Amino acid sequence: MTTTETTTETTTVTTTGTSAWIDVSAHDFAASTEFYAGLFGWTFEQMGDEFNSYNIIRNGDALVGGAMDVTGMTCPLGQPIPAEWSIYLTVDDLDARLRKAEQHGAVIAMPAERIGESGRMAMVIDPTGAPISMWEPQELDGYDFTGTPGSPVWFELMTHQFDQACEFYTAVFDASLVAMSEQMDDESFRYVTNGAGETASWGLGDATGVMPEDAAGWRVYLGVEAADAAVETVTELGGRLLDGPVDSPFGRIATVADPEGATFQICAMSEAVPEG
Repeated sequence: MTTTETTTETTTVTTTGTSAWIDVSAHDFAASTEFYAGLFGWTFEQMGDEFNSYNIIRNGDALVGGAMDVTGMTCPLGQPIPAEWSIYLTVDDLDARLRKAEQHGAVIAMPAERIGESGRMAMVIDPTGAPISMWEPQELDGYDFTGTPGSPVWFELMTHQFDQACEFYTAVFDASLVAMSEQMDDESFRYVTNGAGETASWGLGDATGVMPEDAAGWRVYLGVEAADAAVETVTELGGRLLDGPVDSPFGRIATVADPEGATFQICAMSEAVPEG
């Protein structure tokens, strides 16, 4: 699993459709930051009242994403904001992409908003029911890809409406979807990536028969040194193991949840095992 940022130096690509940012929402913010600091060694930098006390997450000096206390907050559609991880994809023109998203069946969950001089963001619910955020960069292109433990290493949408999702992300985000080249045990499983090989920035998989529909959606993979040890730390810190760990050609992977139920994947890329 790789992203478009694959050089030895930290770089960021701003092509429309490229994974750009992640953030986590929490209701017990102190407990949430304590959990992630204990698991990944992250530090949190509060941006102040102007940004609703949004926190920037750093893994050492590298940007990871953001974190926000959403206690008592609701989205424009009226529902309480849950504790969850959100994924942002870069866009070149936020207003134009929002119009295109609506034309292709999405619902705008959070309208366009300026985030200081960093850029502009919005969130839509895609036609399959999965929330996805858009990021139009200005001074901030996005997270720093380092490939090190504690950094985002992959992103994917698992959906029961695979064909509809492929059409939407191709039309709205200019996705260039290609079949995954690695051979899998289940040859009937459909999985495509946005870009081929080392240029791939995220994946899209057919979750039919793989997971319940209510468990599908966008997922972020965060790097760890060793999957089994990381799972032990997750449970010690009050989180839960939901699935795995399992071996894969991309690393040893587990699905976990933080103490409030926000789910994410951990991936030890150094523990990758080739299929067969």
